Amino acid sequence: MRDFKEFKVWEKAHQLSIQVYRISPKIPEDERYGPVSQLRRAVTSIPTNIAEGCGRDSEREFARFLSIAAGSASEVECQLLLAHDLNYIQDDYDQLYTSVSEIKKMLNSLIKKLTADS
Repeated sequence: MRDFKEFKVWEKAHQLSIQVYRISPKIPEDERYGPVSQLRRAVTSIPTNIAEGCGRDSEREFARFLSIAAGSASEVECQLLLAHDLNYIQDDYDQLYTSVSEIKKMLNSLIKKLTADS
């Protein structure tokens, strides 16, 4: 069984989750149950799915959970763009967007490595 904490992509996704939780109070309170909630759910889904995949027995199952994490990363990317375009997270946007883009690349690379022999 794999230890999810040993994966660099999990650490980056975990740190991104923390950053999103820290910046979300900058978003207006009337958006708490819409965009903020959606962004928080999506961002925590990334490290959670990596961790769950690590608990699976096969490379194929692990790759499937990494794929789900990559989908959540795309969702985060979209939610960040929306928050930026609504002028909610101007100062933090570039760094957050760069982080999620890097996580997506890392996930895709790991998925390709796991599925190369399949």
